[in-house]
Amino acid sequence: MTLQKLFPTLVYSARLTGAARNGLNERLLRECRQLSLDDAAGRRWSAQSYPGGYTSYGSAHRMHRMSPTFAALERALDRHAARFASSLELDLAGRKLAMTDCWVNIMPRGTAHGLHLHPLSTISGTYYVKTPRGCPGLKVEDPRLERMMAAPPRLAKAAPENKPWVVLPAEAGGVLLFESWLRHEVPANRVAGERISISFNYSWF
Repeated sequence: MTLQKLFPTLVYSARLTGAARNGLNERLLRECRQLSLDDAAGRRWSAQSYPGGYTSYGSAHRMHRMSPTFAALERALDRHAARFASSLELDLAGRKLAMTDCWVNIMPRGTAHGLHLHPLSTISGTYYVKTPRGCPGLKVEDPRLERMMAAPPRLAKAAPENKPWVVLPAEAGGVLLFESWLRHEVPANRVAGERISISFNYSWF
């Protein structure tokens, strides 16, 4: 018999080498917290669309163009985005894959981020700045799930590629990349510490 794995969903995971050693992560943490204090428009937007937490998505979503610290993060992430695009065998037709959006997320206890995707982007991802022990990871959904109208449940010990959803752990200093069509969510943070991350999009048009 022949068994093929077709149409895989690839997710890229790596450590941001040197981010802690050269102080980048510490500077990002300070700026994320300061932004949440200074960004009145973002707090108003978050009160309606991000209950209990703070995100600059609705107010300051191009932080890589506003802050030298975030610009340094962009330069570090560019290499990872290029590697991921190569793994996906994307034909970029000579155009540059560039960061278009970059924003801050702060999730205290009880804050969740509902199921969504990132339309009009190519690659999306998250850099984890602060992840207290026990905070939620990123839950990604099988893109075929809505078509599984008569599929039995999967075994509890099923391999990750056969499960309807997988939770990817959130680790400070870590980077996750995925194609922007992949639906994902962050379950409610059930620990006392703040889960702080920076999300971003790359596009080629």
